[in-house]
Amino acid sequence: MSTAVSTGAERRAERLRLLAQPLLVALLVAGVLIWAFNRDLTATQEASVNVSNVATVTWQHILITVTVVLIVVALAVPIGTLVTRPGWRRLAPVFVGIANIGAAAPAIGLIVLFYLVTSTTGFWIGVAPIAFYSLLPVLRNTILGYQQVDPAVVDAGRGQGMSQWAVLRRIEFPLAIPYILAGLRTSLVLAVGTATLSFLVSAGGLGILIDTGYKLRDNVTLVLGAVLAVALALLVDWLGALAEQYLGPKGLR
Repeated sequence: MSTAVSTGAERRAERLRLLAQPLLVALLVAGVLIWAFNRDLTATQEASVNVSNVATVTWQHILITVTVVLIVVALAVPIGTLVTRPGWRRLAPVFVGIANIGAAAPAIGLIVLFYLVTSTTGFWIGVAPIAFYSLLPVLRNTILGYQQVDPAVVDAGRGQGMSQWAVLRRIEFPLAIPYILAGLRTSLVLAVGTATLSFLVSAGGLGILIDTGYKLRDNVTLVLGAVLAVALALLVDWLGALAEQYLGPKGLR
């Protein structure tokens, strides 16, 4: 009885958070924009704090984040699926170890090293190291999701004449989705946070505002960039929570 009450309370708290978080994001964005644009700005500040520039760097930040997540999903989910298949499981520590290197290394170090190795700058030079940095949560949770599938359920599917592919597609993968989505939510937050460093290699993003404000001792530009980055992180976390809530198997929600 107490477990059921606790579960019900947790669900109500999660629904409340799903309602409150986008409102908080809207308040943060509206508040900082009104605060920044309704001030007497110097000519230097106006070069950064204008609608066109703020919209451009915000869009760049979003594009970097979305591209990183697409790369992470395209790599981590197939690899995580492969290394849970018979005959391939011995490779799991190898891939997890490689992903661990990316997660353990400082993000700024990865970006700079990638720049030094390629001797170039631009969008993909910012995206690639951030994708490497964000890979582990999805890969680890994909493997964990398949490992948590009850072997009896798999055996029941095989007993009904399903092929290995059918069992994977209709039983194992749907049951692993909640774990994959939890890892994806973590990767989203990592990607949007780390994308603030992509300005170092001329990939754009809200880090431009933060860096400009810091170098020029311009608190308006600095606060604007920082608050927008926080708001974007909260937004993608909310989107990840929505995905966890509504994209998993109905019986497990």
